[in-house]
Amino acid sequence: MEETIRRKLALLPEQPGCYLMKNAAGEIIYVGKAKVLKNRVRSYFTGSHTAKTQRMIMDIADFEYIVTANNVEALLLECNLIKQHSPKYNVLLKDDKSFPYLKITNETHPRLEVTRRVLKDRAKYFGPYPNAFAAQRTKKLLDRLYPLRKCKTMPDKVCLYYHIGQCLAPCEFPVEPAEYERMVGEITRFLSGGHEEIRERLRQKMHAAAEELNFERAKEYRDQIAAIDALMEKQTISE
Repeated sequence: MEETIRRKLALLPEQPGCYLMKNAAGEIIYVGKAKVLKNRVRSYFTGSHTAKTQRMIMDIADFEYIVTANNVEALLLECNLIKQHSPKYNVLLKDDKSFPYLKITNETHPRLEVTRRVLKDRAKYFGPYPNAFAAQRTKKLLDRLYPLRKCKTMPDKVCLYYHIGQCLAPCEFPVEPAEYERMVGEITRFLSGGHEEIRERLRQKMHAAAEELNFERAKEYRDQIAAIDALMEKQTISE
């Protein structure tokens, strides 16, 4: 291990953040996130690793790190850094050769889906996500908050998603384009880092419902807020 790296390892903080591995030419070859930077970055230089990881470690000549306020910020920063730099080992160390994205389809009755292909189809794409776990957890929450169509092919009658409040059932009931525009706009804000804004809006609706003694609706809003908090926590367990 080079002395420069050894000195830097000794100075790593016990805080969340992102780390950027560099080769001898100064190129960023890998971006990762950590709940504890000190532990995660040091782990690359100790113990045994897979052949792919060992190949990357042999290329590391230096590293940088960015401390974040919390794990959620580290996750979002990791996504942005991967998108910005396209580090080669972020691809090579994945079984898949591409990262997952969330996609809002460009259809009369739009759908939200996870995809690994970004096409020129006028759909809205968000990502890349560092792993399928983060993408699927985010989709699951948004499915609860915004009842977009779930079926790829329009069915003849309402399905289970309508009965559990996760679809407006355009197969049977008319849906105004303005309603889709509202939902797509809110999903876009959420996926662009505005989850706190959405959470605050739900909190205000919860209190308003409680003041009107509509406790069932207030409970629905409370559950949605809890789901956002759970997502933000669970997305951080995968490094």
